[in-house]
Amino acid sequence: MKKNKEPDELRQQYRREDFGKGVRGKYFESYRKGTNLVLLSPEVAKAFPTEKAVNEALLTLIDIAQKSTGISSRSTGRAKKQRTG
Repeated sequence: MKKNKEPDELRQQYRREDFGKGVRGKYFESYRKGTNLVLLSPEVAKAFPTEKAVNEALLTLIDIAQKSTGISSRSTGRAKKQRTG
């Protein structure tokens, strides 16, 4: 087993070369394909500070929307023609 030559502490100063070559947007496409990341406006982020809070609010909103716009079980969703006799 190799021993670390450098101590496991923060240095007082870092140079850009210490981090290697950076590539901007290296993982952008993979994140885009595999996740549903969205950018929240600052006002929304302040109101919902965690992922869980956002999800709960959206699920509640979905539930309310489905209940308020759903067609009742007795309705066929269309007007019936009146019989003339």
